[in-house]
Amino acid sequence: MRLPPFLTLTALEAAARHRSYSRAARELHVTHGAVSQQIRKLEDELGAKLFLRQGNSMVPTATGARLAGQVTIALSTLRLAVEEASQAARGPLVVSTGAAFASRWLVTRLARLAADTGEPDLTVRAEDRVSDLSSDGADVALRFGIGPWPGMESVTLMTERLFPVCSPAFLRVHGIAHPRDLIDVPLLRHTGLPWSLWLSAMGVEETPLHLGLRFDDTALMLDAAAQGMGVALARSGLSERDLRDGRLVRPFPGEVAVETGHHFVWRADSPKLARILRLRDWFLEETKGVRGGAAD
Repeated sequence: MRLPPFLTLTALEAAARHRSYSRAARELHVTHGAVSQQIRKLEDELGAKLFLRQGNSMVPTATGARLAGQVTIALSTLRLAVEEASQAARGPLVVSTGAAFASRWLVTRLARLAADTGEPDLTVRAEDRVSDLSSDGADVALRFGIGPWPGMESVTLMTERLFPVCSPAFLRVHGIAHPRDLIDVPLLRHTGLPWSLWLSAMGVEETPLHLGLRFDDTALMLDAAAQGMGVALARSGLSERDLRDGRLVRPFPGEVAVETGHHFVWRADSPKLARILRLRDWFLEETKGVRGGAAD
């Protein structure tokens, strides 16, 4: 036997609780006749009397009382589930991102992001580990890599280009004007960005004579370059602000496009999906000029 309609069950439960079709109708915002009709249809379907009139009251029979009691329990469970889902959807929207991307790109845009999206409760979590959206409390991950990620939805925000940068003072002292000039100056290194790959793409096969400090943090390497410690191989997305502010300059225009990029990653079954998609659309709009490797 299939379940009766939801309205029928709620009419039964309210009528049994109030012992009145009229009060049940007021609670459910329907007419007295609608409640009476729903209960009569249910009695016909079950083949059992559910209410008896006693004076001005409609008193549930033993069958009616048992059924109404079970409906009350079911409605309580349903209300609790709805409340839990509502609380989950209303909670903080947690964005996990790498520390370098947070400090070099995202932080300058946070005020505009909040204003444009109307997001009331945004938490940015800067971390260098890969966030697991299934278990660690993050709703969105801004990931650097190639993707896709199993079990996740993702869109590419921007692809990366690699090019040398240095401080204006360093450029004046060393007069760098061509990729081959890098052979004779200190080159700051990052564990994930080999100079040999970039130099080879530029047609330079000689081995650099002055390999400088090695970093595992892009932001720290760019800070070192801004202090005049050498030439850094920069990613386009993370060096944008330093170039715009004049802390770093590009000594010549050569650059190499790479497959890696920055991606917006989320779970399609998130209870905060509507908020996540608004955030995704904002990031896509913000990065539309650099998604295909266009100039900053």
